[in-house]
Amino acid sequence: MAASDPETAQRQTEEIEALSAIYGDEWCTIDEDAKVFCIQISDCLEKQKWRLCLQVILPPEYPTTAPPIYQINAPWLSGQEYAELGNCLEELYVQNLGESILYLWVEKIREFLIEKSQSSDSGPDVKKITEETDLEYEDNFSLEHQPLRECAAVTLNFDLSESQEDEELPPIYHGNPITDRRSTFQAHLAPVVSPKQVKNVLADLYKNKKIASATHNIYAYRIYCEDKQTFLQDCEDDGETAAGGRLLHLMQILDVRNVLVVVSRWYGGILLGPDRFKHINNCARNILVEQNYTNSPENLSKQLGKNKRIRKDKKKM
Repeated sequence: MAASDPETAQRQTEEIEALSAIYGDEWCTIDEDAKVFCIQISDCLEKQKWRLCLQVILPPEYPTTAPPIYQINAPWLSGQEYAELGNCLEELYVQNLGESILYLWVEKIREFLIEKSQSSDSGPDVKKITEETDLEYEDNFSLEHQPLRECAAVTLNFDLSESQEDEELPPIYHGNPITDRRSTFQAHLAPVVSPKQVKNVLADLYKNKKIASATHNIYAYRIYCEDKQTFLQDCEDDGETAAGGRLLHLMQILDVRNVLVVVSRWYGGILLGPDRFKHINNCARNILVEQNYTNSPENLSKQLGKNKRIRKDKKKM
């Protein structure tokens, strides 16, 4: 990503290095070229109760003349709390125009989490959390359909009893599994042109016993609306905090359209740290390439550069 001037680029580099040193494993680089980062922030107490993920994109003009683009990911965060945090971050930016702001943002969010922890007896009511306990699963990843488990419908919150006759079920493709330290990741892809098709594909995938038993089924989709010339898109972490947003961001960078990608993860009992996000995105990218939704691997870097130039030109308009 080309910065507006060398001094601004140097300031970004120095801030990123400082934050990485300060926060260690809590700091994660999603896409170094596109300047996409995230940090896990907790209430800092000995027994952590409240935790969220702050994802930021640093535009070329940051910090001189533009703020970071941010997203706060926490399944327990209410709309009012999100708005309050957003107002606090924007106020901090206005008070420190032209200055590096990320450290102040992180610590302001931490203050919010500490106050929430002190004012509540229990932590968030979240059904699933990242890195669950060890699961026993078979080495055979055959995708023969099995009866749907009841918990699958609850997990993804869609009504499987609803008629699917009005929307044809598109073909579903399965990628090659990636295994690392007993965790296994596998991507699934389907062409989709409507939210109903997305719903039907997810329901069909969950009829597979192996997929239904995955610790996480992360997904994202992008549908191009020709009449409005806009994208209909959404994503789901399924307990793997920030994974859905990262998957959607990858699909945006590759400029894919009319496709749903699901990445299943079977947790093997050994923490992978940031490597799990690398495997999720690699699985997704591989199946998108295999199904001809992107350029060949050697041209992906060119496509990435092209998308960055387009985004930059739009900002100038």
